[in-house]
Amino acid sequence: MNCILGKQFHDVQVDCPYGLPFTAVYRQAHFGSLPDRAMGLFLEAGFRRNGNYLYTMACPDCKACVPIRIAPKEFQPNRGQRRVRARNQDLSITIAPLKITAQKLALCDKFLQTRFPGKASSGLDYYAGFFINSLGSTYELEFRCQEHLLGVSIIDIYPESINCVYFYFDPAEGRRSPGTFNILTLIGYALTYQMRYVYLGYWIEEIAAMRYKTQFNPHYLLQDGAWQKQPHPNKDRTP
Repeated sequence: MNCILGKQFHDVQVDCPYGLPFTAVYRQAHFGSLPDRAMGLFLEAGFRRNGNYLYTMACPDCKACVPIRIAPKEFQPNRGQRRVRARNQDLSITIAPLKITAQKLALCDKFLQTRFPGKASSGLDYYAGFFINSLGSTYELEFRCQEHLLGVSIIDIYPESINCVYFYFDPAEGRRSPGTFNILTLIGYALTYQMRYVYLGYWIEEIAAMRYKTQFNPHYLLQDGAWQKQPHPNKDRTP
């Protein structure tokens, strides 16, 4: 791993994509392919994927981006999460390899325009430059209510883990808490196939839209070079 880092990775400076008042530094490298074992080690070390680029944040003035993961066998849903699960029992869920369709692009465009108004990126940009890769087995979970496509979850599947790449959904369906239901679904999938971890990407305390990630307990944060199990706040013991 250290040999790869030394030869391949370089730093790229950009404005913070999360709107924090610091220069963001992506320590990244492009790979044509990587074996599953190597990808597992990169995820363990806190790296993320953007297309065929692997990166970690190396911002000199900010440490807000904290990798977060869940161990499915330890997960204990709280009352609110059980309600979300019940609220979405009418949805059908299918999983298949990544495939671009007009319906998905239209939904992704709607999501991006609502969440990031004024940004030029389109659903096609996200698929072509972010989701598609040759670094692992990438799949999509489709969440539908009858024929209505409600959400799409982009994930990488490895022998011992699921890497959450991106989730977009119909903004009009916010009452369903689709982000929470997506993670509950992935935890269930990981349990079925005896996977050790579900990687949720970064958690940033200052970003309100990310706070739901730390509601999955217990969860682990990568801090000071080690995955640290976080205390379970207000533990709900209701069966």
